[in-house]
Amino acid sequence: MTPIALGRSDLLVSPICLGTMTFGESQVDAATSERILDHALARGLNFLDTAEMYPVPPTAARYGDTERILGEWLRQRPGARQRIVLASKAAGPVRGYDWLRNGSADVTAEDIVASCEASLQRLHTDVIDLYQLHWPTRHVPMFGNLYYDPKNDRPVTPIDEQLRGLQRLVQDGKVRYVGVSNETPWGVAEFVRWADGAGLPRIVSVQNAYNLLNRSVDNGLDETLHRCGVSLLAYSPLAFGLLSGKYDAAGLDDPARPGRLAIFASMQKQRWGRPEALAAARRYNALAREHGLTPTQLALAFCYRSWRVASTIIGVTTVAQLDEDIDAWDTPLSPELLAAIDRIRWEARDPAQ
Repeated sequence: MTPIALGRSDLLVSPICLGTMTFGESQVDAATSERILDHALARGLNFLDTAEMYPVPPTAARYGDTERILGEWLRQRPGARQRIVLASKAAGPVRGYDWLRNGSADVTAEDIVASCEASLQRLHTDVIDLYQLHWPTRHVPMFGNLYYDPKNDRPVTPIDEQLRGLQRLVQDGKVRYVGVSNETPWGVAEFVRWADGAGLPRIVSVQNAYNLLNRSVDNGLDETLHRCGVSLLAYSPLAFGLLSGKYDAAGLDDPARPGRLAIFASMQKQRWGRPEALAAARRYNALAREHGLTPTQLALAFCYRSWRVASTIIGVTTVAQLDEDIDAWDTPLSPELLAAIDRIRWEARDPAQ
């Protein structure tokens, strides 16, 4: 795998990124997490992504645990920090989580600085290579909400002020580059416009969902990223397990093959739990088998082969899953298979958008 430069930066990352949202006692304990991290490094992955809100689903008791696991792993392995590109994220408006920022519906420049400094302590590092805003502060359709409605706008810290908070972190040497997540085409363009016009840090990446069940990136954000020189980090390439085939037979509550959607019932109320998403996933998974592939191979290869994607963020709970995901890198997709994928999308659209 040839390293990829993120945006207009000198950050060279592996085109597969290890996401750590599952690292924490609710899914993957510390010892298993460390084995996964060791193996990822041995397999050539140099890009790790985390967030102050991990593990998911977030709770007051587990807040920051994933960063603590990563920090302890780094502390115990001298030299590992120099071998990886480390990314983390500051949470956006916390939507009822009164244990973070007192439940504030805004994120100020001071909040961003404070979140980063706390992450640095948990991670046992002096600098975060890529620091991202986890989701927009302003009202936007995201996490399964489809429509923007101007009447839901509210006064919040504007984009330029958020960038000034990030600028403080860059100037202080605590952050090398900045990015955003769960952003819209307008949001990406505004971050770039303010950076270029006011000499503020320029975002190098946007981390958005991208998979066979949610290709909303293809509806205009891809052009924005291309013309602005911003890289896409694709998260949830397996759509919370729907595109692994594990739910095909028994549905989301299969006790024999529990995944996050089965373990955490509340997640079934979100975009990945929609009946339309499972129905479409079954069609893609059947298509994979018809072409001699596993559902995981098809779903990951779709992201791995896309010109839109700089690095695909995978989430695993075992070393075996990690190997399966990395091994899918060499999976070819014929023009005929890609055309069949597009035919399903034409009918099913983006049910997990």
